[in-house]
Amino acid sequence: MSKLKHSVQDAWRGICYVFVHEQNFRIQMCVAVVVGVLAWIFSVGRIEGILLVVSICAVLGLELLNSAVEKFSDLMKPRMNMHVGTVKDIMAALVLLASLGAGMVGVLVFWPHVIPLFFL
Repeated sequence: MSKLKHSVQDAWRGICYVFVHEQNFRIQMCVAVVVGVLAWIFSVGRIEGILLVVSICAVLGLELLNSAVEKFSDLMKPRMNMHVGTVKDIMAALVLLASLGAGMVGVLVFWPHVIPLFFL
């Protein structure tokens, strides 16, 4: 149990570090909370909820990975500076792609719930 406790503490410390130091992660967390509240308000179905959770976790997880790769790339910068920018751009593209996909999932899930509000 002690190893598990330390693993969870280490993971939490990593999440807190990224939350404090990465603006995009904070924005993504705020969006995740808003999506969660909207899912609750609109009582989305089970499958829709699963799709939203998977999308949120994918974006946040990839942002954590992006932050880790950026930190590691910064360590290598003096030796491999012409490739560091490319690696960072590729990681940013990965997060962007996941965010766009999550946005599409959000539109598909919430569209049927929001449209009736405008056409009462």
